[in-house]
Amino acid sequence: MLLGGSAQQVIAIETAKKLGYYTVLCDFLTDNPGQYVADKFYLVSTTDKETVLNVALSEKVDGVLAYASDPAAPTAAYISQKMGLPGNPYESVEILCNKDKFRNFLSKNGFNTPVANGYMNITDVLNDIQRYKLPVIVKPVDSSGSKGATVLYLWECLKDAVEAAFSFSRCNRIIIEEFIEKKHKFLIGGDIFVLNGNVTLWGLMNCHRDNKVNSLVPIGKSYPLELENGDINKVKDTLQDLVNKLHIKDGAMNVELIVDKNDDVWLIDVGPRNGGNMIPDLLGYIFNINVVEMSIKVAMGDAPDISKYKPVPFYATHNLHSDKNGIFDKIIFSEEAEHFIIKKCIYKKKGDKVEYFDNASKALGIIFFKFDSAGSMNRILQNIDNHIRILLK
Repeated sequence: MLLGGSAQQVIAIETAKKLGYYTVLCDFLTDNPGQYVADKFYLVSTTDKETVLNVALSEKVDGVLAYASDPAAPTAAYISQKMGLPGNPYESVEILCNKDKFRNFLSKNGFNTPVANGYMNITDVLNDIQRYKLPVIVKPVDSSGSKGATVLYLWECLKDAVEAAFSFSRCNRIIIEEFIEKKHKFLIGGDIFVLNGNVTLWGLMNCHRDNKVNSLVPIGKSYPLELENGDINKVKDTLQDLVNKLHIKDGAMNVELIVDKNDDVWLIDVGPRNGGNMIPDLLGYIFNINVVEMSIKVAMGDAPDISKYKPVPFYATHNLHSDKNGIFDKIIFSEEAEHFIIKKCIYKKKGDKVEYFDNASKALGIIFFKFDSAGSMNRILQNIDNHIRILLK
């Protein structure tokens, strides 16, 4: 059973079928493309645990996977636990998928944690702001893709930030936490993969942002990670410690961390699933392995074969996006950028509606680069606006 049939999730359905599995898909959107690929489709919400459980029981599924989906991950863990299928502890997955619970867990288990608190209404927020020092970040406890998140530098903007966060929360709860400044150029982002409780794949990369559009929404990843070896080891130790304390056994985890000026590691977000924005595809290029296949096999209780691998530089992705609303016409790439592009995934066609890029769901597509050196990678990525033109009508 696969939970979610969006364009980015179709690859999981296709991979499962290639492995010989009969695929059952659940999705609440009537126009999801996955329904045309899966062997059987149910129009149900992937966050409706009991309804999806009933489908799983009736179909007698042998495994369940919420590929690249934070909202559906607790449902997958719930079904696995109820049916005795392979999976990670439901309570641990719930903690990782709820920013409020996640911060509480970190605080109680010895991890670096910013001053933070959760709220159910704006009155409680206004009565509690004295606990914080600016800047702070305001966000829903249960969203992904930076939906509804705002970095706040002035209290005068608090009401708008709180309303935006509530508008994206399914459980009507938000969290405010002090904003930690990183010492290095990029956030650390990407996917790790756990087998038998040990992190076996370290897909840690530089996480790029477009500060002119939205400083919180990722616009791509690049590899290798630009971080000192001592800091990389601290990051790895922190993540393995988290895996141990949450009793995570198997599967992909999407991570985002920073190292501050005191060389302390801070866990920003950790999702118990494969990353979005085609991160598994990028890792496939870098490590020459099929992360999607690994995820399917783990969900079915099969141990994927990970032989010795040697990562290859210099790869990157860029999420195509617009700084304004409009109607899609075309995308023009410079001749120099075209030289390094190895794959284009364009979601929009001429005449489609385009929205300002304030969360990951509004990307126009993703392109993959293979560079010949760190110099060429930095030259293109640091001046990406000179190499890509989004034409709107």
